[in-house]
Amino acid sequence: MNHRFLTAVLVCCAVFSGARMTTTLHAEAAARDATTAFRSLAADFFEQVYFRFAPTVGTQAGLHQYDPQLEDYSRAAIDRQIEALKTFEAKFDAVSDAGLDESTRGDLTMVRSSIRGELLELGTIRPWEKNPDNYSSGIANSAFVLMERKFAPADDRLRSLIAREKQMPAVFAAAKENLKNPPRVYTEIALEQLPDIVSFFQKDVPEAFADAKDAATISEFKKTNAAVIVSLQSYEKWLKSDLLPRSNGDFRIGAETFSKKLLCDEMVDTPLDKLLTIAYADLHKNQAEFERIAKEVDPSKTPQEVLAELGAIHPAPDQLLQTFRSTFDGLIRFIHEKQIITIPSDVQPTLEETPPFMRATTQASMDPPGPFEKNSTTAYFNVTLPEKNWTPQHIAEHMMAFNQGTIISTSVHEAYPGHYVQFLWVRYGDLSQVRKIVAVATNVEGWAHYCEQMMLDEGYGQPGTGARDAREAKLIRLGQLQDALLRDARFIVGIKMHTGQMSFDQAVDFFVSDGYQSRSVGTVETKRGTSDPTYLYYTLGKLQIMKLRDDLQKKQGASFSLQHFHDDFMRQGGAPIKIVRQTLMGDDSPTL
Repeated sequence: MNHRFLTAVLVCCAVFSGARMTTTLHAEAAARDATTAFRSLAADFFEQVYFRFAPTVGTQAGLHQYDPQLEDYSRAAIDRQIEALKTFEAKFDAVSDAGLDESTRGDLTMVRSSIRGELLELGTIRPWEKNPDNYSSGIANSAFVLMERKFAPADDRLRSLIAREKQMPAVFAAAKENLKNPPRVYTEIALEQLPDIVSFFQKDVPEAFADAKDAATISEFKKTNAAVIVSLQSYEKWLKSDLLPRSNGDFRIGAETFSKKLLCDEMVDTPLDKLLTIAYADLHKNQAEFERIAKEVDPSKTPQEVLAELGAIHPAPDQLLQTFRSTFDGLIRFIHEKQIITIPSDVQPTLEETPPFMRATTQASMDPPGPFEKNSTTAYFNVTLPEKNWTPQHIAEHMMAFNQGTIISTSVHEAYPGHYVQFLWVRYGDLSQVRKIVAVATNVEGWAHYCEQMMLDEGYGQPGTGARDAREAKLIRLGQLQDALLRDARFIVGIKMHTGQMSFDQAVDFFVSDGYQSRSVGTVETKRGTSDPTYLYYTLGKLQIMKLRDDLQKKQGASFSLQHFHDDFMRQGGAPIKIVRQTLMGDDSPTL
C-alpha cells in the first residue's frame, strides 16, 4: 500500500474522530446546560408558586421556612395563584425536551401536568367556592403538621403555630365571601367534622405543646388559640343558620372535566365509557372469585352470609391499633424471604388514631414525614376508631371494615410493602427534586392496592405466613377481595356520580350490593366520592401496574425478577405509569 495514502487516511480518520468527539462533547455540554436550566426553573416554580401558595404543604415536606405562614384563602390570593401558575405554565411550555435525558423529560412532563391540573382545580372545579370543609379542615391540618412531629423544640413550633393562628380568623372571613351555593352534602360534611375540629383545638393542640416552657409564648398561644376556637364556633353557627339552607349546588363535575382531570392528574386519556367497561369487568371477576372462595368456606351459606360472618371477626375497638401493629413483623419477614422488594430501612411506622379533620371520610392512612424532613422522621399509620357518641349499630358496622382479612390487606396497603415502603424509597433513593415533590395517585395508591393482591398471590396469608389454618387463609383472601371490590365500586361510582348516571343514594346502595360493604362504609365512601371524583385511581393504577409487570415479564422471559421489577418501579418515584412504562419497557405501548 502507498504509505503516503495510508498516512492521509489515518490523518483523515483522526480528523473525523476528533470532529465526532467534539460534537459529542458539545452535545453532552448542551444536555447538561438544558438539564441545569430546567432544574433551576423547577426550583423557582416550587419556591415561588408551589409552596408559596401552600405553606402547609411546605411544612409537610420538611421545609420549615414555611412554618409561620398560612394559606391565604381570599379570592384575591386565588387569582394571584392562577396568574402565577399560568406564567410558569408558559415558561415550562417553552422548554425544549430535545436536550434532556429520559428521566428529566419525564420530570418536565410531570411539572407541566401538575400545573394544568391545579389550574383545572382552581378555575373549573373551584372547591374554594363550593366546599366549606376546605376552610375548617384546612386550618386544622395547618396546626396538625406543626404538632405531629417534634422537628424543633416545642417553644419554636408553638411560635410558628401562633403565627398561623393569628391568620386563621381571616380564613373564615374569606370562606363567607367565597362560598357560593355549595352542594348540600359538602356543607353537611363540614358540619359533621366541625365538633371534632373544635375539640381538637380545645384539647389536642394545647396537649401537644405541654413541653413548651416560655411563659410569654404560652400566654400568647392561649389568646390566639381561644380566638381560633371562637372563629370555628362562629363558622359552625353560620354554616347551620345561613349556608346550609342555601346549599343547593351540584357536586358533579361532568364528563368533560372528569376526563381533563384524569389527563392532567394521571396522564390517562382512556375514554370514560371504556374505563367503565374495564371497571365492571374487574368488579365481576372479583365478585366471582369471592363467591367461589365463600362456597369453599361454607357451602351452606350465601356469599353475603359468609361476608357477614367475616365482618364479625374483628378485634375490639381498643385493640385495633395493636392488632395492626402485630402484623408488621410477619409481613417484613415474608418480604425478605420471598425477595419481594428491597426495604430501605428497619424502622417501623407508628400507629395512632386518625386526626379529627380526616375521620369523616378516611378509615386508615399513612402519614410519612416529608422528603426534606431532617429532624423528625417518624411515619404515622392512622386508623379511624369509633367515636364515643356512635350508636352500637354504627360501631358494629364500622368495625366490620376491620375484619380479619381487611386488617392484613390494610397493613399491606398502608405499610408493607405499600405506602410506607414507597416513602422509604423516596426518602433514601436518588430522586430529583421534582420526583420528591410531585406524585400521581395512580402510582402511589395504585402501588399500594396492587400490593394487596400481589402479596397473597406470592403466598402470604397461607398457613404459617399470616394464617393459622386453611380456613383462615380463605378468610384473608376474602378480606383482600372485599377491599378490591370496594375500590372497584369507587371506580364505577366516581364516574357515574359525576357524569349524572348515578345519584348519591344509588351510589351508597351500589357500595353495599356490588362492593360488598356495610351501609355505614358505603355512606362514608360516597361522601368522599362527591369531592374526590377520580378516586378510581386505586384500581386504575393497580391494573396499569399489573399490565406493565405482565408485559415486562413476557419481554424478559426467564430473566424476569419480581424484586428487580418492584425496585425499578420504586426508582421512578411517584411518576405517572405511562412514564414508568416508557422507562422500564422502552416503548409507548398502552398502559391498559
